[in-house]
Amino acid sequence: MDKTQTQLVLERLQRGRGITSLEAFREFGITRLSVIIFNLRKRGYNIETVKCEGTDRFGNPMRYARYYLRDDANSQ
Repeated sequence: MDKTQTQLVLERLQRGRGITSLEAFREFGITRLSVIIFNLRKRGYNIETVKCEGTDRFGNPMRYARYYLRDDANSQ
């Protein structure tokens, strides 16, 4: 059985790895990571958003979010 996008993201977070929108797109083909994070939070998962800064491919400053699962005592 194929895993859902939510399952893929949750498993990655449970392994202690954060995830960004770009990583979600590159690794899983997910284009709306924020919706998956929103739904996981509604299910009771403690997901932290860390604001990051970097540069885009043209050298311009940019901001993005990296999401982390913050505890192992999550529901579901």
